[in-house]
Amino acid sequence: MDARLPEAAPEAVNDDAPAAAIPTLLGVMFVNMVGFGIVVPLLPFYAKSFAAPAWQMALIFSAYAAGAFFGEPFWGRMSDKLGRKPILISTVCGNCLCYFALAFAPNIWVAFLVRFLGGMASGNGSVIQGYIADVTPADARTGRMSMLGAAYNLGFIVGPALGGLLAHPAAGHAGFRLPLIVAASLAGLCAIGIALFVKESRARHHHIFDSQPSRWAVAGHALTHPVIARLMLVMFLAGSAFMGIEFVFALWSSARFGWSTREVGLAFAVTGVVAVICQLLITGRASRRFGEANVLAAGMALTTAAIALQPFTRGVGVVVLLSLSAFGQSIAGPNISALISQHADPRHQGQYLGLNNAAGALARLTGPFVAGLAFSGIGVDAPFYLAGLLVAPAILLALQARR
Repeated sequence: MDARLPEAAPEAVNDDAPAAAIPTLLGVMFVNMVGFGIVVPLLPFYAKSFAAPAWQMALIFSAYAAGAFFGEPFWGRMSDKLGRKPILISTVCGNCLCYFALAFAPNIWVAFLVRFLGGMASGNGSVIQGYIADVTPADARTGRMSMLGAAYNLGFIVGPALGGLLAHPAAGHAGFRLPLIVAASLAGLCAIGIALFVKESRARHHHIFDSQPSRWAVAGHALTHPVIARLMLVMFLAGSAFMGIEFVFALWSSARFGWSTREVGLAFAVTGVVAVICQLLITGRASRRFGEANVLAAGMALTTAAIALQPFTRGVGVVVLLSLSAFGQSIAGPNISALISQHADPRHQGQYLGLNNAAGALARLTGPFVAGLAFSGIGVDAPFYLAGLLVAPAILLALQARR
């Protein structure tokens, strides 16, 4: 098979798709993240109910991101071939089954496998982004991508609170079944919503598997493309830095200021609200006015400054700078996705977006690991300096993507 990609051809889309589908997909993302958020804060206690040591707890945490790393480009490619709707329904149903299986897992190793499969099934963000790109004009994509990010963040704010209310750790392993079953039920509702209200966005072809470049050809093209490759690197660098800071923030604030889980929880709640407001009200408007690459570079500059100054602050200033770094980070995702969708071959848009999301999933694996090493091996403030050094090159990469 010829490894070269064919010339881009426009995809036929449904003109009426956005009216019904976009609100449904935003709701699906919100409900899906509520289900995800229900589970995440419970995982350490869930793993502890199996009498698991710390390294096995870490495996449970990393399994989901590892699954998403493989799932994002795979489902993106499949949705390019088979259509967005069937892949969305199948992945959300898979997520539903994985939550249910996690509720009744007999041991830690089964829980690890289920968590990995759940991460792979949930790696459908590229499919949703691909759908939005299919039905949205190029100049409006950042705004809609930012709405998707806002739904993501809002769901992650609501989910942990709901999980805390539903879980009963004193009851042992059985005390975690109710929140997991609720998460499974929410995923099931998502699948029903997609089946009823989402209209397929891609034109169907009789010979859809003919003359298709291999996945390696598409990946190779993405990694050598002068714009897409830079944007994926921005996603990895910025994601690694921010996820590393999120991971060590509780340890750092406890060591520096004696903060408890209450103060840390409030700080993250504030940053989540800031991110939602930014993505709903600012990101799309700013990108239309100043251009996606310029706004992306400004967000990376803000994130770099806020992270680098964090070790020198105290009290409310800590929350302010954490919120500013979240503000800058929340600009990144929608603009990167919109820019990639503008430069990618429309027939392989899902796979390009999936490769970018895989870079984000890899950042969720490497960022906490590197930040943890810096915290324990160099000093309590070292993760912030390291994160600032990681994000700084992203400013230049974003400006280069403009050209």
